[in-house]
Amino acid sequence: MKKVYADYAATSPCDPEVVRRMEPFFAAVFANAHSVHTQGQEARTAVEDAREYVADMLGAVSGEVVFTSGGTEADNTAVIGTYLANRDRGNHLVTTTIEHHAVLEAVRYCASRLGARVSEVACSPDGRVDPDRIVAAITPDTVLVSVMHANNETGVIQPVAEIGERLRAINRTRSHRVYFHTDAVQTFGHLPIAVDTLGVDLLSASAHKFCGPKGVGFLYVRTGTRMDALLHGGGHEDGRRSSTLNTPGIVGLHAAARIARENMASEADRVRALRDMLWDRVRASVPDVVVNGTMEHRLDGNLNVAFPGVEGESLLVALDAAGIAVSTGSACS
Repeated sequence: MKKVYADYAATSPCDPEVVRRMEPFFAAVFANAHSVHTQGQEARTAVEDAREYVADMLGAVSGEVVFTSGGTEADNTAVIGTYLANRDRGNHLVTTTIEHHAVLEAVRYCASRLGARVSEVACSPDGRVDPDRIVAAITPDTVLVSVMHANNETGVIQPVAEIGERLRAINRTRSHRVYFHTDAVQTFGHLPIAVDTLGVDLLSASAHKFCGPKGVGFLYVRTGTRMDALLHGGGHEDGRRSSTLNTPGIVGLHAAARIARENMASEADRVRALRDMLWDRVRASVPDVVVNGTMEHRLDGNLNVAFPGVEGESLLVALDAAGIAVSTGSACS
């Protein structure tokens, strides 16, 4: 049976070139990247090359990139770490109801265990968050706003840059800053991203969403952002994330990011054409099919639909039996 994998929002296959680049760092260049000897510094060079490349993609500086074990750790660090470092200034967090669970559960943890007040803003019927509603939720005690760059289920791209611009204006009138975080796990490597254009102070990404390895990601932290570390130990990553660095994974992230950047425009055209062809054929065969979220502001490789009267799990099982892998929702829920 021919198999079709159509669940790239959950994870993507590791590019063979990424695997090739990683292989030497499992055995030949295995030293700890924080060791001072020559072999350790060889590993360190690979890590710092990756850090500089990611920073360049973001329009940032290398010291603002913190390597993590993936998107969940990056999101948790951004939310909980920023809240802990700033609760002397306020105890209010603003996010949306459509965030990945790595953000929602981190925010709710701050509420249940750390005394935070939380506002969760719902999206509009088209799947996008209204910037006016985000701004309206902000209070004098707000210390962090977190809005995802694109939804991991519908693929709808959120107006992050517009929200960032509104927050810049608000911050000019306040005695303490409202920090802005975006979960860009679905967009880094697929859309051009410039942190200054988006107006964000923190940004999360994960390598396995752009054909890199699982178990590695990063958190962008703008210089001057007050954020506590969640992992304590040897003071790695300038004290922001203690742990021996995953050098093979970071090398893989670097290779995948480079491939994604070099092929971003052509790959977007290719997957958009495939997505649109699928959508045209589905609605020609099933006239009452409904697309979830706007098609105007959507990731090129995403199609999220509903069939009235059909139970999603049953359809998933039937498609799986036919060799087609899809999901009815997030793999992380």
